[in-house]
Amino acid sequence: MRIKRLAFSRLDGLLLLLLAGAAAFLGYRVAVELNYHWNWGAIPQFLIRYDEESRRWTTNYLVEGLFTTLRLSLWASVLALIAGFAVALARVSQSLYLRLLARSFIELMRNLPPLVIIFLFYFFLADQLIPLTGIAHIDMDSRPLLSKVCTLLFAPPANLTPFLSALVTLAVFETAYVAEIVRSGIESIHKGQWEACHALGLSRRQSLRYVILPQSLRRVLPPLAGQLVSLIKDSSIVSVISIQDLTYQGTQLMASTYLTFEVWLTVAAMYLALTFPCSYLVERLNRRLNRLP
Repeated sequence: MRIKRLAFSRLDGLLLLLLAGAAAFLGYRVAVELNYHWNWGAIPQFLIRYDEESRRWTTNYLVEGLFTTLRLSLWASVLALIAGFAVALARVSQSLYLRLLARSFIELMRNLPPLVIIFLFYFFLADQLIPLTGIAHIDMDSRPLLSKVCTLLFAPPANLTPFLSALVTLAVFETAYVAEIVRSGIESIHKGQWEACHALGLSRRQSLRYVILPQSLRRVLPPLAGQLVSLIKDSSIVSVISIQDLTYQGTQLMASTYLTFEVWLTVAAMYLALTFPCSYLVERLNRRLNRLP
C-alpha cells in the first residue's frame, strides 16, 4: 500500500503567516496596552542552573516540576489501568452486588468535579490512609541507596507522603474513565461470541480470558491511550494540594518574578512537548489497528 505524502500548499503557507501575524499582534498589544516588558532572558535560569557546591549544571524549578509530572502521570496510569480493568470486569459481572458497586463508583467519580474529588480524597481519606502504611516512619537518612531510588522513581523522602496521596487521588479519579472504556469494549463484542464460548464448554472466566478480552482490547487500545494522554493534563490539578508539579512550579515562579506571560507560555510549551508525541503515537496506533484484518 502506497503512503500518501503530505504536500505543503500555498494555503498552508498563508495560514502559517496569519498565525504568526496573530501571535506577533497579540505580543505587541500586550507590550503596548498593558505596558508589559518581555523578559525571555530570565526563563533559562528556571530550567537549568549551575550548582556552585557540586560544580555542575543541574535542573531547576520548571524541569524538576516536569519530572514530577512525568512520575505522577506514569504511576497514576499504571494504577488506573489495573484498577480500571478490575472495575470494568465487576461492571459486566453476573453478580448484581458487584455491578451495583462498580456502577456507583463510576457514576460518583464521573459526576463530581475533579477539584472536589481531589480535596475530598486528599483531606478526608488519603491524609488518614497513607500514614497507616508506615511509609512516613521509614528512616531513609541511614539508607542512602533507598533514598536515591525513592527520589528517582517517586519523590524526595520529605515529599513522599504528599506525592503518594496525590498519586492515589489521581489514579482513583482516572479509574472511572478507564473502566468505562474497557466496559464498552467488552460489551461491543457480539453476543454470538459468548454463545460460541458456551457451546464449546468454556466457563465465563475462560471466555473472557481467551476470547472476549483479546478482541475487546484491540478496540479499546486507542481510546485508552488517549485517556492516558489526558491524564498528563489532568495531573496539573494536584497543584492545588501543593504537589510540586509543573503547574505548581509555574504558579510559584509567576508569583515571585511577575513574569506572567513568559512563565506560562514556557509551561504550556513543556506540557505540549509531553502530550504532542503521545497524541501522535495514539494516532499512529489507531491507524495501524484499523489496517489490521
